[in-house]
Amino acid sequence: MKTKIKYRSGYKYQLAKTFEIGTRILPPKKVSMDFIVLSRQGKLTIKRNYAWDGPSGPTIDTKNFMRGSLVHDALYQLMRLKLLPMSYREGADMELDRICKLDGMSRIRRWYVLRSLRRFGASAANPENKKKLLEAP
Repeated sequence: MKTKIKYRSGYKYQLAKTFEIGTRILPPKKVSMDFIVLSRQGKLTIKRNYAWDGPSGPTIDTKNFMRGSLVHDALYQLMRLKLLPMSYREGADMELDRICKLDGMSRIRRWYVLRSLRRFGASAANPENKKKLLEAP
């Protein structure tokens, strides 16, 4: 009897070490799942082996975009899983901008990224777009 594997596609990167950062996202109660913890004080912990797809859209994966994309993808995942309401989306977008600024991204590029997210990013946080579970063989 063959045993099937279950997996999800769409990821490019995997975190090699647990990452913690203070955010301005302050949920009314602690939010926790397998790889992501967000405290009421805004401390975001993304655990080792978390997988994400990096910067999305028509862009280049540069070093000054990686931390921001990690945090942003984790926050959007919490929204897709209904652990954070969609009302936190703008705050998640602003966290991406804040982190990219700290990491040296130019103001023009940050403006373009933020404008694109605000216009086209809602579907990525929408619970209806949760990554599907795939099987093989």
